[in-house]
Amino acid sequence: MMADENNNAETPVVDNAGSTPTPTTAPSEAAANQSPAQASDGNERGARGGRGGRGGDRGGRGGRDGGRDGRGRGRGRDDRRGGDDDGEELIEKLVHINRVAKVVKGGKRFGFAALVVVGDGKGRVGFGHGKAREVPEAINKATAAAKKKMIRVPLKEGRTLHHDGKGHFGAGKVNVRSAPPGTGIIAGGPMRAVFESLGVADVVTKSIGTSNPYNMIRATFDALTNQSSPKSVAMRRGKKVADLLGRGGQVSEAEAEAEAAAIAE
Repeated sequence: MMADENNNAETPVVDNAGSTPTPTTAPSEAAANQSPAQASDGNERGARGGRGGRGGDRGGRGGRDGGRDGRGRGRGRDDRRGGDDDGEELIEKLVHINRVAKVVKGGKRFGFAALVVVGDGKGRVGFGHGKAREVPEAINKATAAAKKKMIRVPLKEGRTLHHDGKGHFGAGKVNVRSAPPGTGIIAGGPMRAVFESLGVADVVTKSIGTSNPYNMIRATFDALTNQSSPKSVAMRRGKKVADLLGRGGQVSEAEAEAEAAAIAE
């Protein structure tokens, strides 16, 4: 009996140094032998680590949001193209962003107001403004408002205005003039955004009075609304376009007919 027990007993493995190593426990056995208190403690530490990672992400977003502060941020940002509901490509230009603050109990509550000009580059243009607590939402509101208020402006040869005009709104006054090919857009600030979105390639403008972007935009749209084409004038007066372009006999009838045929709305 003693011999059988010795044979069935497990013989420990001896290393080269002759010492008997301590038997190790597999990871699965260690997890199984872990007490419920130790397991809950480990889960809690893991959750704390996850929250710390999210906190770092919040810090990054906070830095980006902090960059949004500052009056007038976003001037000159443009060429954000997007399609409207009809699938038409529109040119969206961000003209101005204004940060406003409301003083409440416990501090200040900041908001943003955006002014956006939208056009198709083919004679249609509109403007809108929107307010929100965040800059992207304010821009989206302004863009939606601009798309709803687009107007049609007749263009000469698809590149310039048919005639000179003046616009007025509040303390803002603007003068717009047609220009020959190669002139380019001679305009500054908000007015340039309007003509680039409209699709005008040659125009000369002058702003007199206030430099407030809202009043300048409204004065520019007042001048564009008063634009008329020879075709609309001829229809209103009951005449032909060639008769209006004849200029009292200074131009031959053939040239007047050719010029009338070349005019496009």
